[in-house]
Amino acid sequence: MTLPIRNVAIIAHVDHGKTTLVDALLKQSGIFREGEDVPDCVMDSNALERERGITILSKNTAVRYKETLINIVDTPGHADFGGEVERVLGMVDGCILIVDANEGPMPQTRFVLKKALEKGLRPIVVVNKIDRPQADPYGSIDKVLDLFLELGADEAQCDFPYLFASGISGYAKQDLDDEPKDLQPLFEAILRHVPAPVGDPNKPLQLQVTTLDYSEYLGRIVIGRIHNGVIRAGQPAALVKDTGEVVKAKITKLLGFEGLKRIEMTEASAGNIVAVAGFADANIGETITCPNEPQALPLIKVDEPTLQMTFSVNDSPFAGQEGKLVTSRQVRDRLMRELETNVALRVEETDSPDKFLVSGRGELHLGILIETMRREGYEFQVSQPQVIYREVSGQPCEPFELLVLDVPEDAVGSCIERLGQRKGEMQDMQVTGNGRTIIEFVIPARGLIGFRGEFMRMTRGEGIMNHSFLDYRQITGDIEARNKGVLISFEEGVSTFYAMKNAEDRGIFFITPGTKVYRGMIVGEHNRPQDLELNVCKTKQLTNHRAAGGDELVQLQAPMEMSLERALEYIGPDELVEVTPKSIRLRKVSKKLVKR
Repeated sequence: MTLPIRNVAIIAHVDHGKTTLVDALLKQSGIFREGEDVPDCVMDSNALERERGITILSKNTAVRYKETLINIVDTPGHADFGGEVERVLGMVDGCILIVDANEGPMPQTRFVLKKALEKGLRPIVVVNKIDRPQADPYGSIDKVLDLFLELGADEAQCDFPYLFASGISGYAKQDLDDEPKDLQPLFEAILRHVPAPVGDPNKPLQLQVTTLDYSEYLGRIVIGRIHNGVIRAGQPAALVKDTGEVVKAKITKLLGFEGLKRIEMTEASAGNIVAVAGFADANIGETITCPNEPQALPLIKVDEPTLQMTFSVNDSPFAGQEGKLVTSRQVRDRLMRELETNVALRVEETDSPDKFLVSGRGELHLGILIETMRREGYEFQVSQPQVIYREVSGQPCEPFELLVLDVPEDAVGSCIERLGQRKGEMQDMQVTGNGRTIIEFVIPARGLIGFRGEFMRMTRGEGIMNHSFLDYRQITGDIEARNKGVLISFEEGVSTFYAMKNAEDRGIFFITPGTKVYRGMIVGEHNRPQDLELNVCKTKQLTNHRAAGGDELVQLQAPMEMSLERALEYIGPDELVEVTPKSIRLRKVSKKLVKR
């Protein structure tokens, strides 16, 4: 007997508790044996996801509740990974929108909710983290309703069911006065409000590929929902490519989901989410169908990228010293392979065989790709991120973002002043009453490039910054770029304490004594707007005379650490970030130095 099915996606703003809530649903569904060691954020299996505490890739699992199979899809909350959300919403019939009881709806809440409403889904709203101080659950519900109305939700969608929950404590309740017990109210809400999947098992097979995976034993594995028909292990099938070409193949293995495991199946019918092996050339959005009556489903559409940068072969004096994969062919092959699974990415070849134009949703989207490649042993260099301009109704337009800042009260003035210089327009300001202020801006995307580092300095690390793509608008005027120059090494060698101490009054260094440097490498930030060359390899002349005070303990000021994201935000138009498995270096594009 086939189990009743519910397909549901978990959507929310980043850090509002999606993955933690999925953890609790898995634990309370009984899929783990008693005493089994289960890590936190069990769905975040990627090393980068665990390090950064964010979800990057959409992943699905399945639990059983009251003889119903519930397929759960965990999605990223960051708008830079919106392509992951867009491609999986076609797999589900309902969604759970999680909102922080303290913060309420945030920029990415708007983004993911808009996508869900466009798909015609009726969300179940879960107000999470109600056990935290400063929580305002009913206020959050009111804000969510305002957001639904603002996004043009229909009457049925606006009459959304809602629950109050604490994912970390593992309970949900329909009323704040109810005794907290477990997540049974949420399970019941899924059965009651998420419709059963539509699809006719008697029609020819149609399965749309929404996720790609790989196994050493099975090769490429495609994951998707069966829209119509029945799929059986061993049966002949056809793949309708995005070009319209029909490729015949055989389903070598059919897998279903149960908890974190994949279980072998003999057959599955319409409405189920399954993994299939046997299609080595399948890509996201393509359709697996009946070979006698091949009928393709509409391709998955995702929003276009808004930011681009140039990836090129490393040509610095230290090229090839730290990476194993350094040639243009290796970099190109890796970028093309990324296109198969990263639906929001675009890669274009340029006039130069050593350079590739890579477009994505934002600095984080491209930064994660760069970090993944360097961990795989690639060595290359990237240019400053640039926004992608478009023509709308005959007018040149640029992308605008909705920016929300949560800052201490004493930093409000400096943030407003700096964003004004970057063409940001303040839309709203709310004093929360706990010494913090929430400010909302609409700002050109290029005005945010390089702003995060400044923002952290202005708020002394206490500010919270969130933004998401809003729309394309007419191009605003020029935006003031970085207002300080850089310190450049004009000699190859090893930096010394003596040279750096003597130049300490010229600015802040990015390096420490003992760092290998080369001519044209950026070693620090100048105090003034101009660039300045330095010899950071100069050594102290040793003599027979001991200088007065020479034995005193002298220390250098702490360097400014350049992480990958910070380096991408920091560099100017004539600068590059050199990325290797061991190092992140900044350099000038031209080896020709400025005058001293």
